[in-house]
Amino acid sequence: MQYTGARILIEALIEQGVDTVFGYPGGSVLFIYDELFKHKDRIRHILVSHEQHAAHAADGSARSTGRVGVCIATSGPGATNLVTGIATAAMDSVPLVAITGNVSTSLLGKDSFQEVDIAGVTMPVVKHNWIVKDVNELAEVVREAFIVAQSARPGPVLIDIPKDITSALGASSPGPASQERARRLEKRYRRATFTCGDIDKAVTLLREAKRPALYAGGGVIISGASGELIQLAERLHGPVALSLMGIGAIPKYHPLHTGLIGMHGTVASNKAVQRADLLVAIGARFSDRVTSRPDKFAKEAKILHFDIDPAEINKNIHAETWVIGDIRKTLGKVLEGLPARIENEWKGDIEQWKEEIPQAHHRNAPLHPRFILEETAKRLGDEAIVVTDVGQHQIWTAQFYPFTRPRSFLSSGGLGTMGFGLGAAAGAKIANPDKPVALFTGDGCFRMNCAEMATLKSYGVPVLIVIFNNRALGMVRQWQRFFHEGRYSETDLNLTPDFVKLAQAYGLSGYRAESEASFTAALDAAMQEFTAGQAAVIDAVIDRDEAVLPMVPGGMPIDEQIL
Repeated sequence: MQYTGARILIEALIEQGVDTVFGYPGGSVLFIYDELFKHKDRIRHILVSHEQHAAHAADGSARSTGRVGVCIATSGPGATNLVTGIATAAMDSVPLVAITGNVSTSLLGKDSFQEVDIAGVTMPVVKHNWIVKDVNELAEVVREAFIVAQSARPGPVLIDIPKDITSALGASSPGPASQERARRLEKRYRRATFTCGDIDKAVTLLREAKRPALYAGGGVIISGASGELIQLAERLHGPVALSLMGIGAIPKYHPLHTGLIGMHGTVASNKAVQRADLLVAIGARFSDRVTSRPDKFAKEAKILHFDIDPAEINKNIHAETWVIGDIRKTLGKVLEGLPARIENEWKGDIEQWKEEIPQAHHRNAPLHPRFILEETAKRLGDEAIVVTDVGQHQIWTAQFYPFTRPRSFLSSGGLGTMGFGLGAAAGAKIANPDKPVALFTGDGCFRMNCAEMATLKSYGVPVLIVIFNNRALGMVRQWQRFFHEGRYSETDLNLTPDFVKLAQAYGLSGYRAESEASFTAALDAAMQEFTAGQAAVIDAVIDRDEAVLPMVPGGMPIDEQIL
């Protein structure tokens, strides 16, 4: 059957199980939006306030469900506005399909109005991209895009569609040749690369270890391997340190959980890694925020690295041995070769280090970040999905919020994108209507994404928003305070808007809290709105100089921390 390219695109998305797309219309995607209008009973479109947040919303949807997120933008500035969101997804291995319009094929390369070579622009931050110049290839490209986005190490892809392709007539049904091509592509991306020898080497190292420590990252969550991680930790009776992307891979209250590792890692995590004789890295990539100083990182330990991406092996830290493949499968194979319990020599070291907590975690303040997070957690329950922006509030959330499940903590790790939060929270809530969703953000970040309150109001998306308002770019100010003799260059946000009035301007309820009692009252009121199906904002005023501790100064080993 012959359809327009726009209709073929919509049918192909529905074929892939897509029920919601996030986007913003424009001239080059008019035919696509016309088809979205005609088929709104089959596929839902969410109109955001800015294309960047279409990408973040698709990202939040994908992180919280494991399914591919989809966003759409027009050519030129619409397409380039997606790039930060695409790069955010790329750094954290999030499956995303970004669809951009472009000028007609006859105008490509002629500096036409709103023309940008978006394929060239995005090449460094996507797994693959396509420029569709034949309408008869469009359906096949969409199918390939979904395979590539979610296979092996997930990530974003981009499909660029010139306007004349969206109006041209073509075939939508795949023929035998295209079906076979898709099967070959899927097989290539999903091939197993580990051998029995790799598993045997890993088992030998694990059996011989006297002071094993585990370092788990986002790959554990992506592969659904939290159960296997916990089994391995319990057999080794070894501490489990988490990267920021690994939060939720093991419940916070599990006795072997030691919390964050690295720059803002706990004393227990950082000391355990530095004193281990075997460090088992699982779905983690040894980023600079974890290692700080590579030549001083885990120097007493052999490194056993599990990852799906061979490019990560020996990239930042040398590994003694490694196992390449899906984490759940590889850990499962390793567990088959291990006894139920392997004795080690940690004795009471880990429990002792867990007691070394910065005084700032218990500091007497009118309104402390720990109180905000723990009180909110009590109201939301274990099923909540928590989203953050980037900065001090992000680390406080990772430190203090009692995460118990995978995919319950959504945050920009690799790129560190301020402004990620509100779009991602909207996407997460739309994808998970039966779960409570909260956004913890800072006043600096919220100024970057507050327009998306219009999206929450327009579509009735109930997200609880808590702003940690210290009237400053808090994390940068902290560095200026510690390392630049208090020269607070351009980090003062005293001119920040009145967030309560701003929320009201968008038709949402806003509350201000400056003490524990007023925060509890604000939370009570906000939860009433929240449970009634409306978003609500709490402007939580905290001490401007509240610091994130522990902290490893730049260039220092991770066990030399400011407490």
